[in-house]
Amino acid sequence: MDFTQRIFAYLKFQQLLTDLHGEPFEQFFHRLMGALNPDYVPVRTHGNLGDMGADGLLLHDRTLHACYAPETHDVSAFRSKLHSDLDKALAKRGGQFDTFAFVYNDARGGVHPQISVVLSEAQEQIRPLRVAVRGKQWLWQEFMRLDRVTAEDLLGCPIPIDERTYGIGLADLEPLLRQLRQRRETAEPLAEVPVVNQHKIEYNRLTDDVRETLVKALRHSYLVDEYYDGIIRVNEHDLVARGFRIYFDQLRETTSDAEELWLGLEQYVVGNARVTHRATWAAAVVIAHFFERCDVFDVPPSGWAPATTGEM
Repeated sequence: MDFTQRIFAYLKFQQLLTDLHGEPFEQFFHRLMGALNPDYVPVRTHGNLGDMGADGLLLHDRTLHACYAPETHDVSAFRSKLHSDLDKALAKRGGQFDTFAFVYNDARGGVHPQISVVLSEAQEQIRPLRVAVRGKQWLWQEFMRLDRVTAEDLLGCPIPIDERTYGIGLADLEPLLRQLRQRRETAEPLAEVPVVNQHKIEYNRLTDDVRETLVKALRHSYLVDEYYDGIIRVNEHDLVARGFRIYFDQLRETTSDAEELWLGLEQYVVGNARVTHRATWAAAVVIAHFFERCDVFDVPPSGWAPATTGEM
């Protein structure tokens, strides 16, 4: 899918997630995971055994999934459901999984602060096993990996191929972009770009224009760290980074041109409509941040350095 098709699919996906509850949501999740993972095993209830604390199991990476998709989200009900599934899994599936993934359908993104406490308590309960949360953002990132035919099948509608204009690309970044635009006039740039990033710039053979934009933006990328340090949503930063990696890998399948890759990432952040210079600057800072984290573009091999002038 191209950029505009992906935006259309995202809007439909968002609506679908809002409308799916209970068993229909669980079936959607099974279809999504099965399309992407040959080793995914959906689990149905059976007599007195029930589902033994699992709705689905990824065999290779030993992840057990439990779905929770009520029509309204309540903290006490969430706590009860989580501990019920987790206790059953520990009692009946001990030694069969390394990660317990709780999958939920809240389309608002993020989790309630009290739910984050519940998850932290559950994590402490089962160490060294891991608790993972699979919400809207994670589900969308998995959906992005589908081919168009499979995506249309899951959405239940065709994805149009006509060119459209959208004003925001990655909607989950909108609060960050707004804060960056507000900080532009007062932000103090860092003194210099770390050498490792200079080497990465050289290794990816960025054009002069992209290089100039990136170097300027890298001096303000600390603002993105400040933003994520100040929010309480569980794993938000890592989820956004994962989305950038998935999208960049898909861009690389269509082009190796550094300028086109940069433009694709920019559209991913702000959309393909005309935007203000301040918005373009904010997008560059976000891309620079994930460039610095090595989520986008290639990392030079260990020991690599640019050739010096005069070398053959």
